[in-house]
Amino acid sequence: MTTPTADVSVRVAWSDDADAIAAVQVRTWPEMYGSLVPGEAIPTDPGPLAEQWRALLSRPADARQRVLVALERNRVLGFVLTGPAGDPDCDGVADGEMSELTVHPEERGKGHGSRLLQAAVDTLVADRFNRAVVWTIASDDAYRGFLVDAGWAADGAHRELDLDGTGTTRVKQVRLHTAIA
Repeated sequence: MTTPTADVSVRVAWSDDADAIAAVQVRTWPEMYGSLVPGEAIPTDPGPLAEQWRALLSRPADARQRVLVALERNRVLGFVLTGPAGDPDCDGVADGEMSELTVHPEERGKGHGSRLLQAAVDTLVADRFNRAVVWTIASDDAYRGFLVDAGWAADGAHRELDLDGTGTTRVKQVRLHTAIA
């Protein structure tokens, strides 16, 4: 007799996933950004976010821009975006970027993040990128540690984002990279 296993997977997101992706964002962002930005700056209504996701999923600006979702059965528990790296010091042909790897807080520690990370790298390799980069919040030791444990390393690049356009809400980020070819 075999032991039952969870039905978990990662696949390319469909337009129909927009509502679920937005719901994961609305649930996750307060924990991710709550200590960095004023509470009123964090969206609480998934509706407008879902519309943005629907547009992105149906009409990506570049054929190499992809959204992958982590599933348990048919329930979206997390997502990640991949595509060409947009930084001026990156080669948009050779360098891919992974952004917004997000897993629902109640589903962390179950392997969904690792599956998303591996699927993101596999997707970047399939799109013929040689190196992958990702920006992380400088103070997010847990996420950075997760990536370092998976073989990523800081490449010396850093930036400070002005989230509200006034200069009062700034977030420091560091860039990590890994060879994938």
